[in-house]
This record gives sequence, C-alpha cells and structure tokens, in this order.
Amino acid sequence: MLKPIRDNIVLEVIEQEAVSKGGIIIPGSALEKPYQGRVVAANSSFYMPDGSFKCCELLVGDIVYFGKTHGTEIKTGDKTYLVIAEEFILCKE
Repeated sequence: MLKPIRDNIVLEVIEQEAVSKGGIIIPGSALEKPYQGRVVAANSSFYMPDGSFKCCELLVGDIVYFGKTHGTEIKTGDKTYLVIAEEFILCKE
C-alpha cells in the first residue's frame, strides 16, 4: 500500500457513470477525468517544509471532491490511485 508523505492524500477514484438524455449509459472511462474519490491513506499529522506542524482534516474512508486538473495517478499492482495534496481537496461528504 502507498504511504503518503506530508500533506499528500492517496485516493481511490470513484468512477462516475452518466446517462444521456436518450437514456444511454455513458461509462466512466468516456467522461472527463473523475473528481470524486475515497481516502485510502493519509497522515494524521505532519510537519510542513517551513517547519510548521499541521493536522490532516481527512480520515481514511472519507469521500472527497477535488479539482479535475490536480493530482498524480499512480498504478500499483492492478489498482490505480490518485495522490493529491490536501490543499487541492475541495470538500468532503
């Protein structure tokens, strides 16, 4: 399992399906980059590069929304994860 460094969060991206006006289901792979994910790894607290101490606002299992252009996809085994800095998480459910 991936272990994030500092304020990075490891997400399992939640693929979204959409239905067209005609009722055709469009698979997630045909849509734009997904922007919802489930936290699978996060540090509870960490030191920032400037030496300040920070506590993470997210817990493993949280469902979060993030900007479409942020994060880096990492494939390990047969799973693909998104590693994203906590500052780019917009909100959580």
